[in-house]
Parts: sequence; structure tokens; C-alpha cells
Amino acid sequence: MSIADAPLPAPPSVPGPAPAVLVVQAPYYKDVAEGLLWGARRVLDGAGAAVDVLDVAGALELAQAIRLALRGTRRWDGFVALGCVVRGGTDHYDHVCRSAMDGLMQVALQFGLALGTGLLTVHSVEQAVVRSGRDGHNKGAEAAAAALRQVAVARRVESWS
Repeated sequence: MSIADAPLPAPPSVPGPAPAVLVVQAPYYKDVAEGLLWGARRVLDGAGAAVDVLDVAGALELAQAIRLALRGTRRWDGFVALGCVVRGGTDHYDHVCRSAMDGLMQVALQFGLALGTGLLTVHSVEQAVVRSGRDGHNKGAEAAAAALRQVAVARRVESWS
């Protein structure tokens, strides 16, 4: 499936109490970030989730912020990471993309987190705008739906104990 025919995801069913979700976003590209957050909120609100939003400087800080959030006393059932990295004229893009995605996966695996990742890695701002729109092509909505599905998985496997 391509973004051209991707439907805007419906909020998945999450058994039990309304999930609490922390959305960590890197709003470097303001319009793209607003679109991603709109999509994520649409899905999270539709599922009845309690949502907190935390802004960070950039893509490399997404995983760090989630890890810092885990140090506090507030607990979330799931996390959504949103951001955008646009290819430039140097190899900096490759390092940022790889490090940011690896960091998110490491923190999710190390701490057993339900994480949805909406970090766009694109060649142009135009590509990012298409992936953060309100017309069905929204990776923020997809990331929120993925996080909620993981919350449901966590609750299901925890009930097996």
C-alpha cells in the first residue's frame, strides 16, 4: 500500500481503562509537525485516550525525552514519537535518521514500551506535507494507531499472567 491509497486509520479498540499516551514531537518543520499532531490527536481522541504532548528540539531528542519521561512518577500506557528529517546536501541526514530510529527502538525494547513512531524521513518538505495531511495520508495518525494497538497487546499479554 502506498500513501496514495492509505486510508486515515480508525481508532483501534483498547480494552480496559482509557489509555494515557505521551506524544513527543520535534516541531522543527512547524506545518508538518502540526499535521502529524492533528492526525495523532484524531486517533487518540477517538479512542478516548488521555494525551500529554511534549515538544523537543529535534529528531535526536525524541528517544531521550521518552527515556527522561520514564524517570518521573507519571505513567503512560503508550508513547507516540513524531518528527521529520529532510534530506540535505550532506550525510548528516543518514546519521540523524539512523540514530533517531535506533534510539526509539532501543528505548521501546529496553523498557517494554508501547510505541508508535511517526518520524518522517523524506527527501523534501513537499513529501513531508503529503505524509502529514488531513486527507488520509497522515503518518501521525498511523503512529497513534500503532501505539494504541501495542497498548492493547500489552494489556492482553499481561492478563495471561
